[in-house]
Amino acid sequence: MTRRILMLSVSAGAGHVRAADALHATVEAMAAQGHDVVAGHLDVMDYVPSSFRRLYADFYLRLITRHPQLWGMLYRITGDAHPDALTQRMRRTMERLNTRALRKAIAAFQPDAIICTHFLPAEMLMHDIRRERFHVPVWVQVTDFDLHRMWVVPRMRGYFAANDEIAARMHAVGIDRRNVYATGIPIMPAFATAPARAQCAGEYGIDPARPAYLVMGGGAGVGNLDEVAARLLAVEGDFQLVVLAGRNADALSKLQKLAVAHPGRLFPQGFSKQVERLMACCDLAITKPGGLTTSECLAMGLPMIVNAPIPGQEERNADYLLEQGAALKAIDAEALAWRIGHLSRNPGHLSSMRERARAIGRPDAAKHVLDVVLADLAAHA
Repeated sequence: MTRRILMLSVSAGAGHVRAADALHATVEAMAAQGHDVVAGHLDVMDYVPSSFRRLYADFYLRLITRHPQLWGMLYRITGDAHPDALTQRMRRTMERLNTRALRKAIAAFQPDAIICTHFLPAEMLMHDIRRERFHVPVWVQVTDFDLHRMWVVPRMRGYFAANDEIAARMHAVGIDRRNVYATGIPIMPAFATAPARAQCAGEYGIDPARPAYLVMGGGAGVGNLDEVAARLLAVEGDFQLVVLAGRNADALSKLQKLAVAHPGRLFPQGFSKQVERLMACCDLAITKPGGLTTSECLAMGLPMIVNAPIPGQEERNADYLLEQGAALKAIDAEALAWRIGHLSRNPGHLSSMRERARAIGRPDAAKHVLDVVLADLAAHA
């Protein structure tokens, strides 16, 4: 009997979509190995009016970019709000009224189980489950190393947490511990099977025998990457710098000009769908602490220097990585340069960070999530 698993994400930030993509890719890999399972993935923002999309996704992105401190305050306030508070009920009502087309798309797919990588579709389906209008089991995958109250959606079949602490916090707010699974955050299968360093380094012209540090500017290449690169190249030490500019063509052009002045040291890269190959070439990642990016680094055993965390979920992610010894934090370009110099002079420190990253990495998180969902379907067949 073919099992149909549907992933629901929200493109308010890239992480929720990437987690759903990872689950989708893992289902496809399982199907290729002979499992009788089919995957689907719907982005909720593709099924809502443009006015709601501007309010929900576009406004969020503008807020965290232009007014991060305000977002941090809202994150704390909503995190303390009770689900039955008037403001929360009004918010959920508005969401339901704007997601009618999504219900039709879900019905058309005819899923046997749904995994939500954002709380919005989970809240919408909760209302229908409570009114006994929807009977498909719905699961919630938290995509950060933190638990915000909005992720605590009643009447779900189960919940997937980034680690044991988040699972315990779910139980503390009333979720039955039997319904919580500390699987990790789903990442693409490629991060669990990355090729050897020497093989990948040859593809990019990187010397595998010398230290290499990866600067990640995100999918949009946000930040003055050429200025960051120039400052780091001024740090004493024989290391290479790989800078990922994403889709920012202007940043890539500036980096390419800078690379001419630093032959064999600076390797600019544009948008890549094979980030795991770049990670495999490098000894350290310099990145914002998003839940998905940091999970990918941990799976690769790649220690991090985290910079410019968004107040709220990214600050909590950074706290977790620092506590675990898998990362350092840089508050500005000078702090970043100092830490690069420190790690270049102290390879033992970097080695211990690498061991800690590998110890807490969950490269098979997506497979573990799907094993739980499929086992539940078999138990209730």
